[in-house]
Amino acid sequence: MPTEPSFRPPVSFEDATTRADALLAKLSLDEKHQLISGHRGFFTKGFPHHGIPELLMSDASGGVNLRRNLGLPLDRSVAFPAPIALAATWNPALAARYARAIGEECRAANVAILLGPGVNIYRHSQCGRNFEYFGEDPFLAAQITERYVLGVLETGTIPTLKHFLANNTDHHRRTSDSALDERTMHEIYLPAFKAGIDAGAMAVMTAYNQVNGEWAGQSRAVIEKLLRETLGYQWLVMTDWWSVFDAEKIIASGQDLEMPGEKFLQADTPRLLKTGRVTEAQIDRLVRSILRTQIAMGLHDRPVHEPYYAERFPEHEQVALQTARESIVLLTNRDAILPLRRGSAKKILLTGLFTDTLARGGGSAEVEGYNHVQLRDALTAVYGDALTVLENPTDADLRSADAVFLSTGTHDSEGWDRPFALPDAEEQRILRAVSLNPRTIVLVNTGSGIRMTAWADRAAAIVYAWYPGQNGNRALAEILCGDTAPSGKLPFTIEREFTDSPGANYLPPGEQLYTGWDPDNDMSRPINRIPYTEGILVGYRWYEAKKIAPLFPFGHGLTYTTFEYSQLSITPDKLRLPDGRISIEFTVTNTGPVAATEVAQLYLSALSPSVPRASKELRGFTRLTLQPGESRIARIRLVPKDFSFWDVTTHTWKAEPGPYKILIGGSSAQIALESSVSL
Repeated sequence: MPTEPSFRPPVSFEDATTRADALLAKLSLDEKHQLISGHRGFFTKGFPHHGIPELLMSDASGGVNLRRNLGLPLDRSVAFPAPIALAATWNPALAARYARAIGEECRAANVAILLGPGVNIYRHSQCGRNFEYFGEDPFLAAQITERYVLGVLETGTIPTLKHFLANNTDHHRRTSDSALDERTMHEIYLPAFKAGIDAGAMAVMTAYNQVNGEWAGQSRAVIEKLLRETLGYQWLVMTDWWSVFDAEKIIASGQDLEMPGEKFLQADTPRLLKTGRVTEAQIDRLVRSILRTQIAMGLHDRPVHEPYYAERFPEHEQVALQTARESIVLLTNRDAILPLRRGSAKKILLTGLFTDTLARGGGSAEVEGYNHVQLRDALTAVYGDALTVLENPTDADLRSADAVFLSTGTHDSEGWDRPFALPDAEEQRILRAVSLNPRTIVLVNTGSGIRMTAWADRAAAIVYAWYPGQNGNRALAEILCGDTAPSGKLPFTIEREFTDSPGANYLPPGEQLYTGWDPDNDMSRPINRIPYTEGILVGYRWYEAKKIAPLFPFGHGLTYTTFEYSQLSITPDKLRLPDGRISIEFTVTNTGPVAATEVAQLYLSALSPSVPRASKELRGFTRLTLQPGESRIARIRLVPKDFSFWDVTTHTWKAEPGPYKILIGGSSAQIALESSVSL
């Protein structure tokens, strides 16, 4: 049964259905054909004489991608830190503010449907779209997704959950088949979608890839059975752009809207109707779903465009800045070289890739932004004349610096994957710098993990700054000089070598990665079946099960102080089925010299499961900002669902009686407190 949504649309499902049926009775068959296909690339078809508006869609999860050729009433939008950076904040409340700002900019730009958030799981580090998603853990991703969806909905904009389902590589994505079992789907790849649906999401976009042998956008098993029946979803479903190929299957699958349209549904439906392969009642179902969703959100009753929201851009810029502050992850800090205070060094050298270029991901998620803060300018504002910027420093330049800031990273993009290892020239640049100057601080801009094995223990510090958005370099400068203490935590594991990864064998034998869009459109290739043989052992679950030590574990992140965990209590120590709950309390104390924020994480371990389970699973977290010497009590509640696994026999969640261990600490590999509870 569908879960009661957190967001209630302005018009109820029942009333919207009644109104949709009244409109449906007025439409000609040709008009119906036009409605189930996109229009002008990014619009749904409108019929003003029927009171049906033409509605605009726009990408993406990290801001509004303004396509200049669409005549929008807005000439700029804020470029926020990438969604993976948002996940690194471990701050659902901030995710709501981030998403609300983007929804407001949609209203200012006349955008009715935001084509985000992207909520696919980070299965391996090479996926070109990892920067658009919320990391490797389904619990963390679900928490961020829920608040993101609510933030957008509150503005009167429809968010779109994408890409349904198991879109975990962009390497020849149209000829990729994700082969996964029922339990893996429900425990790893569905929770973020389910959280968004339960929050009230009113659009879902299907994926390019096949799922168990059929393209997701025309699969009845994926859309009708899994999305609509099992997850209880009842609103608009759309294809990704040019991702489906068979009109008869599309119509029968539970799909509603082909984008960008005018290819299969609009072209082939008349023939299918004439030959009796489909019925007009089936076409009516698609049209009804599209109209019902539009009506329910009030899009037939009010203008989409709200110019007032453009006045809120200064507030949105502050949300972007705060997201960057909370997202930056301090991976290493040898000899406490950071913070590098103002005046503590007379000669600071800045060099590398992104000194004067803003790092950002590519493809549909790319957001240009405005008022860009370049790294050179942000660090000059902090260090003044002590900072020298050199594109090609000599050995003497590197040796003589009191500290070196070396900028590196990747350009990740939709449409292709990129290697885990940096290009050889970039790798050699870093090795040279850390060899010549042991006070080299490596600043990384990227959307997922990169290979750092050769130099991670030689750099004085490594700072993961993601794709920071238009003003995120200001936050980076604040952290480097100590005005702000870092608080970001990794939302994924960074392996030592790509071969360590659970998804390492996804490329066909002998095949190489590519860049550019042409290979992505090559449909002549054989289907590449990718078995998800790791099952539920994704991310840290895999590394712990296989006893593979990662370079940096999930949840890891340092700061400029230390924290002590103590006084764990669990009340009661037995959880009653089916609707009991337990309260877990523990104390976190700032034992260091500066105010900072800790993300305390709670993991659960089943001690005698009847089916294979991960050695630990994230089931709670909380952010605590503490002054030096301050202690606070953290509280996390657990219910039977938190102890559950997906039972493939009953096809539902099962909370199994028995003993469990509660594990609490600052990362998946830094457990400070343990206790037991029984179910």
